[in-house]
Amino acid sequence: MPDWLGDSDGPMGDYGAFMESELQVPRADLASHIRQLPGERLLIGLVGGPGAGKSHLAHELAEALGEQSAIVAMDGFHRDNDWLDARGLRNVKGAPETFDTEGFSQLLARLKSSRQDEAVPTFDRDLDATVPGGANVPGSAKYLIVEGNYLLLTRPGWSDLYPLFDLTIRIDLPEEVLRERLTQRWRDQGCDLAETRRRVEENDLPNGRTITRESRAADLVVRD
Repeated sequence: MPDWLGDSDGPMGDYGAFMESELQVPRADLASHIRQLPGERLLIGLVGGPGAGKSHLAHELAEALGEQSAIVAMDGFHRDNDWLDARGLRNVKGAPETFDTEGFSQLLARLKSSRQDEAVPTFDRDLDATVPGGANVPGSAKYLIVEGNYLLLTRPGWSDLYPLFDLTIRIDLPEEVLRERLTQRWRDQGCDLAETRRRVEENDLPNGRTITRESRAADLVVRD
């Protein structure tokens, strides 16, 4: 464990949200911290609530880390709409119970040890659907940036993910900032004001609060 992590070796219990073990760092320094980690293949968990900017930061890190990096998005494991409709879950799409956690966990475990090129699913927000094989993880990639809301969640199924990560990073932003971003996101997707408000206030923000209440601590936290 690099010295800069101190005694912040992951979480200190199942509940209690984010503990003092998290080390706050500027986002501009994240890539240099990641490069200090030993290992031939590293899984970097990047977590934050809806609207926190995980995808944007993941691409920043991938650019900074260069050709040895690849991105794996949790959103590629959204359950399809037919599956959700059959269970009455379409209105809460994006909540923890609407993802294929088993498939996601199996993929990450396989990527941890594999040195072969691996096709991974992505999510098309405009189509509201997953895209099988939408991205490729090269066998030569050393840094796999895994981004998603629930990577540190302590619920059954989700809790299987934590041991797979070599480093975890949490984006911490005030809820009001998330509300503004999410409102703009859904308006840009063509939702009217009422539907936008429903999605933000009844689904997105409650999911963000679930993350805060029920997640393990990350190793690093960024607030800028």
